[in-house]
Amino acid sequence: MTMAGNLRKVTGLGRVGGLRRVARLARRRPRVDLSHPARSPLGSSVVNCVTYRDGVRAPRGGDLVDTVERVRKHGHGFVWLGLHEPTNDEFAGIAELFDLHPLAVEDAVEAHQRPKVERYGETLFAVFKTVCYVEHEELTATSEVVNTGEIMVFVGRDFVITVRHGRHGSLGPLREELESDTTQLAKGPSAVLHAIADHVVDDYLNVIDSVQEDIDQVETDVFAANGARADPGRIYQLKRELLELKRAVVPLGRPLLDLSDRPVRVIDPEIQAYFRDVSDHLLRATEQIAAFDELLNSILQAHLAQVTVAQNEDMRKITAWAAVIAVPTMVCGVYGMNFDHMPELHWRFGYPLVLGVISVACWVLYRGFRRNGWL
Repeated sequence: MTMAGNLRKVTGLGRVGGLRRVARLARRRPRVDLSHPARSPLGSSVVNCVTYRDGVRAPRGGDLVDTVERVRKHGHGFVWLGLHEPTNDEFAGIAELFDLHPLAVEDAVEAHQRPKVERYGETLFAVFKTVCYVEHEELTATSEVVNTGEIMVFVGRDFVITVRHGRHGSLGPLREELESDTTQLAKGPSAVLHAIADHVVDDYLNVIDSVQEDIDQVETDVFAANGARADPGRIYQLKRELLELKRAVVPLGRPLLDLSDRPVRVIDPEIQAYFRDVSDHLLRATEQIAAFDELLNSILQAHLAQVTVAQNEDMRKITAWAAVIAVPTMVCGVYGMNFDHMPELHWRFGYPLVLGVISVACWVLYRGFRRNGWL
């Protein structure tokens, strides 16, 4: 029988044999000292572990096994365990205690997963891609605009386990905000899942607003007077970063619709209405990303058209000057043949006349090209 099964027997029926079995299993692995998270035997991956009853944080004490045992003994409340980039060894004891599916555990440890929501028995496993905007003074062809991470969430009847990957996306402020709304937090683990989803989607919208400023700047530079000289690498860089953002946002649409429409045991029916609101916000983010992609395509095409026009103008100028220079080249070529019997060679005014003819012909050509906009 699994560790979670033993815990259910102990907390539900109070059998001595079950309690001894739990103690034996607990002794075989490190126990989490919640009173000293910095010295946790599980390592630095344990960020926080808090028990909530009726939406209020319960006093902390004991290890993780004792905390879960007390929650299940009282029959209400839940445990919120937060982890940051745990290893397989660090997560093994927790997976056994909460009876987590091996496939979900593997996804949570390895990361680099596609946004999704999966059900494993009584446990819901959700993957969210977190994003943050990377500040930069000037957008270049190598600037990093969007940085991504991941948050994995295990939701059960009496527990929430969050596994975070990446340097951003801290859930500390979110925890404080939830604790200030005891009515919402009293609805159980599903309220935490909704808050995380809402937090992640709000970050999408904030990043999209910041990316829009970069796109506006690129658009302004492209359509400026010297827009043909703008660096097209910036446009390609924005498209690459927008693709990274798209991979985080778009796949989450279907899972959020499922959470808002399909009944799930661990999701409070009242919370499903909130998931519909999050799904609407995500749809707005998806539409904006699609619009940005089309806009960047248009900006790139406009820039290429400007480059083509600028090249045509340069070719016309080169052609016009070549025509002007061809006149003295032709005349001087004729008089450079050095024949003995050329009428103008021994004429006193031959040299000034030739220079005059050359100057007048060049001036006429220059005026003609200038009038037609070639020069």
